[in-house]
Amino acid sequence: MKAALIRRHGGPEVLTIEDVPTPRAGPGEVLVQVRACAINHLDVWVRRGIDGAGFTLPAVGGGDVSGTIAALGDGVDPSPGVRVGAPVMVIPTLSCGVCERCMSGSDPLCRQFGVIGETRWGGLAEFIRLPRANVVPKPDNLSFEEAAAVSLTSLTAWHMLVARAQLRFGETVLIQAAGSGVSCAAIQIAKHLGATVLTTASHPKKLEAAKALGADHAINYKEQDFGQEVRRIVGKRGVDVVVEHVGGETFERSARCLGWGGRLVTCGATTGAKATINLQHLFFKGQSLLGSTMGSKAEYHALVRLWAAGRLRAVIDRVLPLDDVADAHRALEAREVFGKVVLRP
Repeated sequence: MKAALIRRHGGPEVLTIEDVPTPRAGPGEVLVQVRACAINHLDVWVRRGIDGAGFTLPAVGGGDVSGTIAALGDGVDPSPGVRVGAPVMVIPTLSCGVCERCMSGSDPLCRQFGVIGETRWGGLAEFIRLPRANVVPKPDNLSFEEAAAVSLTSLTAWHMLVARAQLRFGETVLIQAAGSGVSCAAIQIAKHLGATVLTTASHPKKLEAAKALGADHAINYKEQDFGQEVRRIVGKRGVDVVVEHVGGETFERSARCLGWGGRLVTCGATTGAKATINLQHLFFKGQSLLGSTMGSKAEYHALVRLWAAGRLRAVIDRVLPLDDVADAHRALEAREVFGKVVLRP
């Protein structure tokens, strides 16, 4: 089969399309023929390499996968939704499934937690081998490209807003960097939960697109101080929740936007992992800083029902052939994208 391989860390040029052996489904596994695979900033980090992360090379990225089942491994009983030829989408997280945290629905806290495309070969290939627990039937109303575009970012955003920040009806949330996949999902989820949404972006077209997704207020951070604009919109009370993944470039100012009892939840550090915080505001105002990574399989199944009902939708910037994977990475790094870049083998 053909796959987009990373044999050494570096720029987009290190991505090469090569012929590699087609995997076989082992016991308890399924083999999926990939129809579409979206990329995320995680794929950029795997390609670049992160000090201390210890990525195993060669690697194949891509955790957002949809396709059709090509084979069932030993011990996998066929069912209407999981049989050869069935259209499926892939839960991008991996965990042991048997520890206390997994059994309680806290998969991201499992000591063996991982992400497809990071700790296991991903879907930027013609086939992918997966545990049976990682495939679910694709809703009929989603195309393969849409099914690939929603998984990882929606799961991340849902876990941030629902499990970690516990966003409530009527609250106000600031979502940074509207054009990112996580933020596109977070805007929709926050509106679904009945919140007032403020968001930021650097280009008028991204601001318009964010409003089309449901954002109540869109701030151009290139032309305006987003902190001052937030205060103008919500007053001295501040916002109840901030969704952060930009990191060092915005973190301190994001924290200053919080009101009494506010919660800042972060899932990434695109512009750097070093940040400062005013501890007096944190403890005196009863604020919370929350880390968040991905989400649980139970949360993913809840999201499937929302996608099937049309409550949340995919946001796709462009669809490219797998051969253009390097161009896809360049577009993501250059912040040219609103939503997801999807690749088709």
